[in-house]
Order: sequence, then structure tokens, then C-alpha cells
Amino acid sequence: MTRQPVTERDFMRSVLDLARLTRWRCYHTHDSRRSEAGFPDLAMTRDGRILFAELKTERGRVTEAQREWLEALASCPGAEVKVWRPSDWDDVEYALRRRP
Repeated sequence: MTRQPVTERDFMRSVLDLARLTRWRCYHTHDSRRSEAGFPDLAMTRDGRILFAELKTERGRVTEAQREWLEALASCPGAEVKVWRPSDWDDVEYALRRRP
């Protein structure tokens, strides 16, 4: 049996579930058509950390606007900036479970 690819929506739900379980404060714009183009899918904070995450399917591509935002945010001292795909789940768990 062939495994169905994970949708970005399902992946988002899994990341948010883990983030909330591990006590992150999370922000996600539900209708991104009304926000600045390219801003990351998630902005999260906990214990003095701030993390921005762009979520993609395995084949999804980062747009130029997303790349520009990710680079701008990564230049901020202390900001953690990630592009996560379902195959990065071990990295997602590590980032969300670790303490400063």
C-alpha cells in the first residue's frame, strides 16, 4: 500500500499540537491572503526564545517573498528561523522540546 503524502494542513496541525503540548505561545495567520506576503506560517515563543517556522510539504518550495522574510528574521539576534517538512519531524521535536 502506498502512503499518502502529508498535507501542509495536517503537518501544521501536528506541529501546533506539539507546540501547545510543550507550552509554546503560538501565532498562525489563518487567512494569509490578508497578511504580508511571505511571512512565516508560525511565530512561537517560550522561555525567552522566539522561533519562526515556515512549513512545507516534501515537494513544496520556498517562495522569494518567504526567503526574504526568513533571511530578515534570521538576522535578528536570538531569533530561530526554520523551514520544516514532514520528514524533519525529529528536528521539529528537538526544537520544540528543548529548553534554553
